[in-house]
Amino acid sequence: MRVIVVGAGVIGLTSAVRLAEAGYDVGVFARDLPLETTSSVAAAIWYPFLSAPADRVAGWARTTYAELVELARDESSVQLRRGREYLTQSTPLPAWADVLSDFERVGAPPQGFKDGWAFTTPVVEMPLYLQYLVKRLEAAGGSLTRSALSALPNTADVVVNCAGLGARLTAGDPTVTPVRGQVLTVEQFGLTDWLLADQSPTDLTYVVPRSKDVVIGGTSQPDSWDLAVRPDTAQAILDRAAVHIPQLKQARILKHRVGLRPARPAVRCESVRVGDQTVVHCYGHGGSGVTLSWGCADEVLALVKNA
Repeated sequence: MRVIVVGAGVIGLTSAVRLAEAGYDVGVFARDLPLETTSSVAAAIWYPFLSAPADRVAGWARTTYAELVELARDESSVQLRRGREYLTQSTPLPAWADVLSDFERVGAPPQGFKDGWAFTTPVVEMPLYLQYLVKRLEAAGGSLTRSALSALPNTADVVVNCAGLGARLTAGDPTVTPVRGQVLTVEQFGLTDWLLADQSPTDLTYVVPRSKDVVIGGTSQPDSWDLAVRPDTAQAILDRAAVHIPQLKQARILKHRVGLRPARPAVRCESVRVGDQTVVHCYGHGGSGVTLSWGCADEVLALVKNA
């Protein structure tokens, strides 16, 4: 069976890998190649963020966690790292905490915070990981082609729509909206643990170490299509993070980037009939693309099998 996957971010590529390795003839078509996508900007810590509904998200996240932990044994772009999250209010344990073997509350959070927890989680170095997924897709016989959305081929038995923010066009869905995220990277200086310490819904604070750099973020600005780097925002991000990790102030800045998260009131993962063709939609993952990727890919595979 011929399957076309639209979109080459982490959701599209992961779904395509699952399908190709299950024996389907898979072609990925995308306007933006993997390193040009929002996925490539992500700090990419396994952590459900800006996604719903809670029950399905927790299930997809658990599946993905298990897959990433297994990948970390052999794939260098996936590392297990311990870190802390500080919270401004006392908070019940999240629904997905049961998958974490070393999850524990923080005894004395810093000033300005009332609660917190620590745990080990996969950290995914996206520029390398996306290339790993492409190689895995091609090894299974799949292909990746740049294509304008208006020029997509229509000869497949099934189309899997993983266009992210592009689903506003591919699915005619105006409920998919951008949430702007700005980050910067600095040279790695020996940092091993990640940190989350948000004090505002729109001005985030996170620090995620990778092999050769450290990602510092960020922002969560709804309904913003602005892809320009704002120097004042970058300075504010760095200042917030340096309160917790002062060494960041001395680290050499490598790059500034902006990505638009594809937010939606709920992730859409379902199969519909369009004429004689089956379309499987899988988009609207907000800030949880990596976190939900393998769980959603398994569901996409099941929907295609039922087509």
